[in-house]
Amino acid sequence: MRILAIDYGEKRIGLAVSDELEVTARGIAVVEHKSKTEDLAAIAAAVSEFGAGAIVVGYPLRLDGSAGIQCEKVDRFIASLKEAVSVPVTAWDETLSTREAEGLMREAGVKRRKKRGMVDRIAAAFILQDYLNKKARHGGGPPPGPGGGNP
Repeated sequence: MRILAIDYGEKRIGLAVSDELEVTARGIAVVEHKSKTEDLAAIAAAVSEFGAGAIVVGYPLRLDGSAGIQCEKVDRFIASLKEAVSVPVTAWDETLSTREAEGLMREAGVKRRKKRGMVDRIAAAFILQDYLNKKARHGGGPPPGPGGGNP
């Protein structure tokens, strides 16, 4: 089964997908925010196109593990997403995923102008890869841990 990952942002939404064996993640797209309806339609289309059987949404916990204001926004997004798709949706701790993506692009010498569109899909891939790695370590079932459940 493929898993779709989402790095939710108010301007852009990064998307990544796993391979069918749930071993590797790759960034696939960035949805530029237009409206809630259009954003959810684009995500539903990606679920259909890639045959995703589940969705993992990056959950922006603070470094101390507590939920902040951004978590409230993601909670509302997840609630809307659950109404728009027929696959399970799981929140997953995304702490530092965007910084990791930015660091990777800096090391690769990606120009600032190109970074804007790439960082979100790479961050989604980092979120998904972390989820897949923890899932594999726990025998293929849903991994325990921070953000490992539905908010």
